Amino acid sequence: MHVPDGFIDAPTSAATGVLAAGALAVSLKGARRELDERTAPLAGLVAAFIFAVQMLNFPVAAGTSGHLLGGALAAILVGPCTGVLCVSVVLLMQGILFADGGLTALGVNITDMAVVTTVVSYAVFRGLVKVLPRRRRSVTVASFVAALVSVPAAAVAFTLIYAVGGTTDVAIPKVATAMIGVHVLIGIGEATITALTVGAVIAVRPDLVYGARGLERKLKLRVNGQLVDAPAAEPGVPAAALSHHRKLWATGLVVSLLLAGFVSFYASASPDGLEKVAKDQGIDRRTEPHAAADSPLADYGVKDIADARLSGGLAGVIGVGVTVVAGSAVFWTVRRRRTAEPSQAS
Repeated sequence: MHVPDGFIDAPTSAATGVLAAGALAVSLKGARRELDERTAPLAGLVAAFIFAVQMLNFPVAAGTSGHLLGGALAAILVGPCTGVLCVSVVLLMQGILFADGGLTALGVNITDMAVVTTVVSYAVFRGLVKVLPRRRRSVTVASFVAALVSVPAAAVAFTLIYAVGGTTDVAIPKVATAMIGVHVLIGIGEATITALTVGAVIAVRPDLVYGARGLERKLKLRVNGQLVDAPAAEPGVPAAALSHHRKLWATGLVVSLLLAGFVSFYASASPDGLEKVAKDQGIDRRTEPHAAADSPLADYGVKDIADARLSGGLAGVIGVGVTVVAGSAVFWTVRRRRTAEPSQAS
């Protein structure tokens, strides 16, 4: 659903840029509360994983494909504010290095793909978790539904933005019907990927899933015939837990590299939902060339490497590497600012 340059007029693009900047500022502040020794390293990995999986377009209908947006996955794993930052890092890397998503449309893409999907999905997720049984399986079920809803929500958001600032004269009801219809199908794929990933992490390290916090029942001890709460664990992360964190991080990075570097070669070559609707409805008549079209990594291939498999795989590996470094730098900086605030206040 990456919006290219030329779809949205300049005033609306500027307005969404201001909205996206405000959302990022709020998210940076909120991420300080969400990030700790456990989630700070995981957040950079989540961004890299989303980048990798977004390269895996899957067929959803005749001549149409879809790919992960990632807002629900990021929000549930590392928190909604951190999730907005994760997806935004991915969009920034894609726009600058891979000419995917217009640079003038960056505000539109962040608002739609990072903010809307994360806010909507996490609201749905929290509502479901409150009414479902307090079990790990409930987190997986809630993540499936939340991700499913988030994709058509993003389609609706794009349609509203286009109704305000679209550069072609098209019938908005037809655009809305086409966008929502195809993105409901894409949402099924998004939901499946999100639920499988959340379920895999919660099976081995439930303490690392932000959306599962608070679901564990407090440990009770029987003292003089009465049940009392067990003493709280001392703050900090034990050495054994840190070792498990590193193993999970390394495993996640290897999986991301394999997906982007190898599996992506077998992704569907059909246009994604937005591209298909844009072509069918005439939205793409004023599409402008990407400012980074001459980038050495444009279109997810390495320039001057003729072999398509090698070119695409190498571009994917580079993308995962750059995203995990950029994301980790952002989240460690946010985390360090959080730890520095108490000492400054004292």
